[in-house]
Amino acid sequence: MKTKKWIRIVLTTIFVVGTLYLLQCLLVPKYASSVVEGNLIAEYYQEEMDHDVLFIGDCEVYENFVPAHLWEEYGINSFIRGSAQQLIWQSYYLLEDALRYETPDVVIFNVLALQYNEPQKEAYNRMSIEGMKWSMSKVGAIQSSMMEDENFLDYVFPILRYHSRITELGAEDFKYLFSRPKVSHNGYYMRVDSKPAVDVPGGKILGNYQFGDNAYAYMDKITQLCKENDIELILVKAPSLYPYWYEEWELQIEEYAAKHELTYINFLELQEECNLDFNVDTYDAGLHLNLWGALKITDYLGQVLTEDFGLTDRRNDEHLSQIWDEKLKIYYAEIERQKELYGVE
Repeated sequence: MKTKKWIRIVLTTIFVVGTLYLLQCLLVPKYASSVVEGNLIAEYYQEEMDHDVLFIGDCEVYENFVPAHLWEEYGINSFIRGSAQQLIWQSYYLLEDALRYETPDVVIFNVLALQYNEPQKEAYNRMSIEGMKWSMSKVGAIQSSMMEDENFLDYVFPILRYHSRITELGAEDFKYLFSRPKVSHNGYYMRVDSKPAVDVPGGKILGNYQFGDNAYAYMDKITQLCKENDIELILVKAPSLYPYWYEEWELQIEEYAAKHELTYINFLELQEECNLDFNVDTYDAGLHLNLWGALKITDYLGQVLTEDFGLTDRRNDEHLSQIWDEKLKIYYAEIERQKELYGVE
C-alpha cells in the first residue's frame, strides 16, 4: 500500500509540475510579431561559439551594425549581444556569460548606456535578462537590475509575473509554445525603409552631466574582464542623432579611453567620412540607421578591425563559410521581403 501511495504522489507531482511548466510556456511573451527585440538575447545560444567579435549594448549596436557585411567584405565572424535599453551592468553580465562559451578577439561596447546609473524599467530588464541561460551571470544581472517592486522569484518562475496574460493569449502564444521565431541576423535587427531626420530636438539642459559611480564601476569591470581574457575592447558611439549626445559626455569617454588605452570611435563625428545621409539612411528620423546606413558604418568598422586590430579574413574556413552561406540566404531573403513590404526599390 505504501508503494502505491508513493507512486501516486510521484505521478501527481509530475503532473502538477508538467502542467505548470506548460502553462508558463504558454503565458510568457513570445516577442514574435511585436516587440521582437525580446527574442534577441536568447538567439546567441543557437550559435556555434567561434566569433572574432562580440558587440554588447543597446539598440545603438543591434540596429546600426551588420555582422553579415563584416563577413561578406572582411571575413570577420561576429555577433551582437544587444537588447533594448541594455544597461551597462547587463552588458557586463552578458559578456561574462558569453565568455563561458567562447573568447572573442574583440569586444565592442556602445557607450550611450553610461548615462544610466540605476535600473530604469522592468520591461526592458526582462528583454535583456529573460533570454539568458541560467548561470551566476544571469543571477548577477537580475540582482543588479531589479526595480524596487520587482521580485527575484518572478525571474526564476516567470509564471508568477505573467499569469495575468491568460486573458490576452493569441494564436502566436500557441504557435510558439516551445520555440521562438528567429528575428535577427547574428543579433542585427534589420529595417530597409527610410524616414528622414527632420527637426531633430537638441539636448535638454541637465542638472549633472557626470556619469554615475555605478555606471563607471561596471565600465571598469568590462575593461578588466577584457584585459584578463586578452580581449581588445573598443568603445563606440553610434551616429544616432537622438537621444542627444552631450559634449560633456564625450569628454568623459575620451578621457576614459585615453586612461585605459582603449580605442574609441565616435561615429557622430564620422558622418561625412562614412558618407551618411540622414535623409535616406535612417528609418525613424535619426534614432537608428536603416540597413543602408548601417552598412556604411559597418564598412568603416571592418577596416578598423582588419587594419588596426589585425583580424584575419576567415572566408577560406570551409565550415564557417558553409554556415554563413545559409545565414546570407536568410539575410538577403529578408531584404527582399522588407523591400516589398515597405515599397523600397
